[in-house]
Amino acid sequence: MPTEPETDYDPELGRKFIFVTGGVMSGLGKGITAASTGRLLKNAGFDVTAVKIDPYLNVDAGTMNPFQHGEVYVLKDGGEVDLDLGNYERFLDIDMTFDHNVTTGKTYQHVIEKERAGDYLGRTVQIIPHITDDIKRRIREAAEGNDVCIIEVGGTVGDIEGMPYLEALRQFAHEEDEDDILFTHVTLVPYSKNGEQKTKPTQHSVKELRSIGLQPDILVGRCSDKLDIDTKEKIALFCDVPTEAVFSNPDVDDIYHVPLMVEEEGLDEYVMQELDIASEALPEDERENRWRDLVTQQTEGEVEVALVGKYDLEDAYMSVHEALKHAGLEKNVDVNVRWVNSEKMSDHHADRMREADAIVVPGGFGARGTEGKIDAIQYARENDVPFLGLCLGFQMAVVEYARNVLDLDDAHSAELDEDTPHPVIDILPEQYEIEDMGGTMRLGAHETDIDSNTLAATLYGGESCTERHRHRYEVNPEYIDDLEAAGLKFSGRAGNRMEILELAPEVHPYFIGTQFHPEFRSRPTRASPPFVGLLEAVLGDDPHTVTTEEVSH
Repeated sequence: MPTEPETDYDPELGRKFIFVTGGVMSGLGKGITAASTGRLLKNAGFDVTAVKIDPYLNVDAGTMNPFQHGEVYVLKDGGEVDLDLGNYERFLDIDMTFDHNVTTGKTYQHVIEKERAGDYLGRTVQIIPHITDDIKRRIREAAEGNDVCIIEVGGTVGDIEGMPYLEALRQFAHEEDEDDILFTHVTLVPYSKNGEQKTKPTQHSVKELRSIGLQPDILVGRCSDKLDIDTKEKIALFCDVPTEAVFSNPDVDDIYHVPLMVEEEGLDEYVMQELDIASEALPEDERENRWRDLVTQQTEGEVEVALVGKYDLEDAYMSVHEALKHAGLEKNVDVNVRWVNSEKMSDHHADRMREADAIVVPGGFGARGTEGKIDAIQYARENDVPFLGLCLGFQMAVVEYARNVLDLDDAHSAELDEDTPHPVIDILPEQYEIEDMGGTMRLGAHETDIDSNTLAATLYGGESCTERHRHRYEVNPEYIDDLEAAGLKFSGRAGNRMEILELAPEVHPYFIGTQFHPEFRSRPTRASPPFVGLLEAVLGDDPHTVTTEEVSH
């Protein structure tokens, strides 16, 4: 767990803060709205970072079920966080830290630890000022070194668990210069049965926000279409903002088009004007346009990829979906991801997998669905289907090879079958005495040494890579020699840990697995090498012969 530095507030630092709140319902897309605003400000030449506030009592997202909360995203320092931070990293092309995620559990834990240590000198510890002061401190520390910090407050206005954060923001606004603070509120603008855009949900949401002492400067209406001018004027009138401060964020086919949509609405120019930084922005003709060029390019074909997992929820594999999309941007093809339920491989899901051009087996925990994943890996290996295994997918590839090539019929992971006579995957030695689950795995960025003249070395353009991890088990060293003697090459290692496996090109066109999660470092402008290689194998470009100059990671 990162340390908790205490810093004095310096009002002369001159940073700008954009607070993004949401109303009416959760899941509206305030995170994408915030990330898109940040992308446009970055295009204009500003250093931008972000903070995600999660009002839940968990210290971090590490113990959360993906069914409830989507994937657990891992940062470079090992922080296990909400998937929205993944969107911020992808949109802003930055590496964030655990300090950029503020949770109620983290905040209360720190304040209580200080109380136990006697730091408050006998004073009564209360929500105000102790919790709110800690929230403000975290925001200011996360903003250090940047021109603009965008802070997204999770949940919706009116949620009881979010009240301390909104109070902290109210205080924050009084402590900073008014030109340094901007409040953006994202609300739902639904249609009535007769096709009218309804503003009442927005009015009530803003009323709730104002009752707390916060007046939004910008309103963003989420609707299936752009807001009519009459709708904007009505929202402006009843919510006490200028009409030009009301913006549309309509539905789009791809989230990477949202920055273009809000740019068309003029959101970035209005933000810069209100924060008094328009004069410092790059001229229009000098701004970064690579994002626009990438997401609007005409694609030349389509690739079908089977994603074989057990969580019937797209958000559970969000980073894998996005990494495949990024690889598609680099190879100029559309990637159609087919969901294949690894628990239902005996029915049509197996047919869905066989119809795909490539197979990806992602990470996960628990025994449910693992036999289906092993069947998928065996099918890919025996039928020359391009394959990529990630974390658990890497481990199940080892299990599959041990069972079907080494004839160790009962081989398995000790995590999934404690009684297996052949634990080809076993617990990390340093994990033996650990009892707590949260934050105790091998987490964060670690360097991997890559053997020369291997597929992995070609993909990464060198003999090392640094990728993010989230696992508690690894390949059992007792079986490595036998596995390699039978043709499974461990081409990437970190000391005595196996990090990358592959099959030789004369054996399989593209079969690779990684103990780490390369999807966490993939970006629209910098696709992950293993994912790019997967598409190259499908498209007929030999990924074993890509030159170093072509590698974008």
